[in-house]
Amino acid sequence: EETEKRDDSQRSTLFVEKPQSGTVSVGGNITFIAKVEAKDLLRKPNVKWFKGKWMDLASKAGKHLQLKESFERHTKIHTFEMHIIQAKENYAGNYRCEVSYKDKFDSCSFDLEVTESSQAAPSIDIRSAFKRSGDGQDDAGELDFSGLLKRREVKQQEEEPEVDVWELLKNANPSEYEKIAFQYGITDLRGMLKRLKRMRREVKKSAAFAKGLDPAYQVDKGGKVRFMVELADPTVELKWYKNGQEIRPSAKYIFEHKGNQRILFINNCTMTDDARYYVTAGDEKCSTELFVRDPPILVTKGLEDTSTYVGERVELSCEVSEDDANVKWFKNGVELTNDPKSRYRIKVEGKKHTLIIEEAAKNDNATYSVMTTGGQSEAKLSVDLRPLKISLALEDQTVRLGQEIHLKCEISENVEGKWYKNGQLIEASDRVKLYHKGRIHRFIIASAAVDDEAEYMFVPDAYNINIPCKVHVVDPPKLHLDGLGENNTVTVVAGTKLRLEIPITGEPTPKVMWSRGDKMITDSGRIRAETYSDSSCLVIDTAEREDSGPFRITLKNEAGEDTALINIKVVDVPDPPQAPNVTEVGEDWCVMTWEPPANDGGSPILGYFIERKKKQSSRWMRLNFELCKETTFEPKKMIEGVAYEVRVFAVNAIGTSKPSMPSKSFVPLAVTSPPTLLAVDSVTDTSVTMKRRPPEHIGAAGLDGYVVEYCFEGTDEWIVANPELTDKTKFTINGLPTGSKILVRVKAVNAAGESEPRYHPQPILVKEVIEPPKIRLPRHLKQTYTRRVGETVNLVIPFQGRPRAKVSWQKNGSPIDKNQINIRNTENDTIIFIRKAERSHSGEYDMKVEVENLVDKATIDIQIVDRPGPPEVVTIEDVWGENVNLSWKPPKDDGNAAITGYTIQKADKKSMEWFTVIEHYHRTSATINELVIGNEYYFRVFAENMCGLSEDATMTKESALIAKDGKVYKYPIYDDFDFTERPLFTQPLVNTFAVAGYNATLNCSVRGNPKPKITWLKNKVAIMNDPRYRMFGNQGVCTLEIRKPSPFDGGTYTCRAVNELGEAEVDCKLEVKVSVAQTLLDS
Repeated sequence: EETEKRDDSQRSTLFVEKPQSGTVSVGGNITFIAKVEAKDLLRKPNVKWFKGKWMDLASKAGKHLQLKESFERHTKIHTFEMHIIQAKENYAGNYRCEVSYKDKFDSCSFDLEVTESSQAAPSIDIRSAFKRSGDGQDDAGELDFSGLLKRREVKQQEEEPEVDVWELLKNANPSEYEKIAFQYGITDLRGMLKRLKRMRREVKKSAAFAKGLDPAYQVDKGGKVRFMVELADPTVELKWYKNGQEIRPSAKYIFEHKGNQRILFINNCTMTDDARYYVTAGDEKCSTELFVRDPPILVTKGLEDTSTYVGERVELSCEVSEDDANVKWFKNGVELTNDPKSRYRIKVEGKKHTLIIEEAAKNDNATYSVMTTGGQSEAKLSVDLRPLKISLALEDQTVRLGQEIHLKCEISENVEGKWYKNGQLIEASDRVKLYHKGRIHRFIIASAAVDDEAEYMFVPDAYNINIPCKVHVVDPPKLHLDGLGENNTVTVVAGTKLRLEIPITGEPTPKVMWSRGDKMITDSGRIRAETYSDSSCLVIDTAEREDSGPFRITLKNEAGEDTALINIKVVDVPDPPQAPNVTEVGEDWCVMTWEPPANDGGSPILGYFIERKKKQSSRWMRLNFELCKETTFEPKKMIEGVAYEVRVFAVNAIGTSKPSMPSKSFVPLAVTSPPTLLAVDSVTDTSVTMKRRPPEHIGAAGLDGYVVEYCFEGTDEWIVANPELTDKTKFTINGLPTGSKILVRVKAVNAAGESEPRYHPQPILVKEVIEPPKIRLPRHLKQTYTRRVGETVNLVIPFQGRPRAKVSWQKNGSPIDKNQINIRNTENDTIIFIRKAERSHSGEYDMKVEVENLVDKATIDIQIVDRPGPPEVVTIEDVWGENVNLSWKPPKDDGNAAITGYTIQKADKKSMEWFTVIEHYHRTSATINELVIGNEYYFRVFAENMCGLSEDATMTKESALIAKDGKVYKYPIYDDFDFTERPLFTQPLVNTFAVAGYNATLNCSVRGNPKPKITWLKNKVAIMNDPRYRMFGNQGVCTLEIRKPSPFDGGTYTCRAVNELGEAEVDCKLEVKVSVAQTLLDS
């Protein structure tokens, strides 16, 4: 099967010539040829021949099967041949040839048909085939049969315990071998003893097997056998072999793992399975012998006891299962032969065997028996004088309880006799009357009782004869239903066990039949009937609703019949209701309704429990602890804006149902509060513009928009001004007649609906009103507005004025250049925009708003600033000690902003690296202190305003030398520090336990200079280019990762660090354990 499952992509064509199906007669020879081209192959390919799926023919090579191979160098062709010699009928079937080379594979199937030859085949006795292939004999490779080891039934009327012939032979005396061989059908006794001797020699103790195989196993043909060993170490690899050929799993061979036990099942055993088996665990093996037994010869018709008179001819006959079988006759255990001089003659007619005695004599009284390989039969022969004649025999009687029993017999002689009841002598009494008159004998009991039922017998004195009869006392059956309820009703709770016991009477014990409708109830299953001598029980395991209904019990015996109907009522929790419907939703509440369950479980619904949960949660919360009697409920105290689901439980006297399906999710929502500050923004001759503020309370549903409505004064008809919701805080109502008065209201709208309206308090006259201009200059523009060069200037100046206000701008008394400055005007404001400010944009900007003859003005001072220029001249005024006095002039360009300070830096003449000594200095002269004696310095100064330091600095033209006083300082000389170090492990490896199939890591840390080279070793062997290992190193931490280790990856791991100053090593042990889940999976 493993071969058949290979992917087609891995299969390549290797065959040049494939073996073809063929036909051969019984006894003939046939050859199958396969050819493989070797042009691209570096060595000989591997070729295997199979019969069926897994029978490897390499182990069957011998007299009838030969495998050959050859190689032709010129054509580079490998030729493989399979020769079948003197073919037999069982050689027919499907064969397969497989060729493989490295990752290449090819396979070919072919059939062999074996036809019967024209000559009649000789009869083969299967019992003569007790031999084993592969033992070095000439006929190795044949289909073999093992001996028949099982002793069949001794008497077919009685079952005898099975006899282990193998154990019987091991413990028997050698002188009894031949007798046992015949008795149990062993025809090849010599082969059997040879295997016995070999097994005795192979018994030895094993360290790998805690429990080994038995010395031998026996199984009937077609049966199933089980081999079991127990391993001391469950991780050891174990293999099974048959005659040296490894056994692989298939439908016939099944492997099982149970802890340390390893089990092999062989199904449907045939004679080819009669072989030597062994199992290997590591280097040790344990072997056994399997014997497959063929059915023995059975006695199909046994001997019968015979009575005769002296001088008469006697024939004792039996029949066996096969013609001309070997049968032995015995008289009182002594074998009888068919000797011509003997009084006994044995006659065989096919399957019938007869023992004949021509003239019986008194000494022929004996027990005669017949024996075959599969059973025996015996009978008694009685030879006596002519018996007493019975004129009237006793007759079997059936009487009702309380009626008279009258037995009568008549014999040929007038003799006394005795009466017996079940073998016990009966004496006359007041109840039992015995009468004898001439040749007639009577037995009378006036009133029959149950104990009078027995086997009676009359025995005449002086004669070895008896006259038997049977008396059967009967009583009509009766059911006793007094303990049941009204209408014979029995109530049981679903899920529990019902055991209903009904007392019964009747003689003989009546036959009890339980039925439900047309279906009979048997004595097995979930619903079953159990019958005893005085009662019958109806048992229902785990009662279900469907079990409700009438059950009929019927009693029958030969005296009559009784029947009754018993009603079983199974009550259960009700079915869950349908999913509830949420009909109304509020801010923190909802109204839900549902329908009662379709089935109340046989008990009225008492009420309902309700639960709810948040949609994104899995935790349900009970809402009522007292049953809700109605089918509607109002859950409260929910969080607005959160999605909820609800469900319902139905409750009856038995319990609570399963929950209903959750309702559709719903969200508690509330409308907003009314909008606020509704006011008139502007009015024209045909329109009114209203403005408003949002509602004070919006809620979780949010705000979708507003609806603006108006109506004319004196009417109640409100007109919607905006068919679609608007989210703006201003809205203009257009198309109004001039001079009319209107009332206005606004509603806020969200998912929960419309809010209460907000009304304008007074009617509005639709007529334009002149509003004088007014500039509302922002507070920050009432002072100088400062921006840096390159920044954006964007000023919005609101104003008011109706109607049609006109806005104009000037800069420093001149019109504004629109190419540099952008101006945009609306009805309510004006915007001045400079994308990138320059210093030339500084100045005073005049704004003027005109409405007809009315004017309003405002001035804005804009200042654009930049960083200043450097100071003009920096002069060294004086040098004394460690101090230098500097002075400078302010910069010519102050960047359009006041100078806020100066920054002074110094630099040593040697390095010319500048260091800041004073920042944010406000004067134009400064003294620099704490200079280093002997150094020569330059100084420079930066100017600073609100934009920062000047881009350039002014440097002194001359340098300032700090004069030396005293000795010249000599600097000390220091040697360079040696940082080199040989490798040293600061954190060693630690012994580790890993689980098979899960990655494991080993970690350690090392230091050294120069940086050491790291090498990992397993069991002192370096790990090189192995994809199962990954090595990392970071900041001296060394890591070895082992990917999905197996038990074979366990061992000693070493980390070695080497540099030019030396080396160091550290090691640890890794043990890989197989997890319990993996062990179960493997088994």
